[in-house]
Amino acid sequence: MSKYEIPFFTACIQAFAQRFSMTRQAAFRYLHKHKGIAFLIEFYDVEHLQSMDETIDDLLIICQKNGGTLA
Repeated sequence: MSKYEIPFFTACIQAFAQRFSMTRQAAFRYLHKHKGIAFLIEFYDVEHLQSMDETIDDLLIICQKNGGTLA
């Protein structure tokens, strides 16, 4: 893992939490449970080049495909 990935993951969790009015802890639990964190790790090379809004949209899609219910 590069030194840039963890700050990116942290920013994604924070942005996800803000968009859905939840705490960072709740956002992390949701993303972990519904495979969003795994998605960020696997596709970091692509996701970090997109805007944060696009990344959050991608996370939402992945989580919904894995049983998440946020919309």
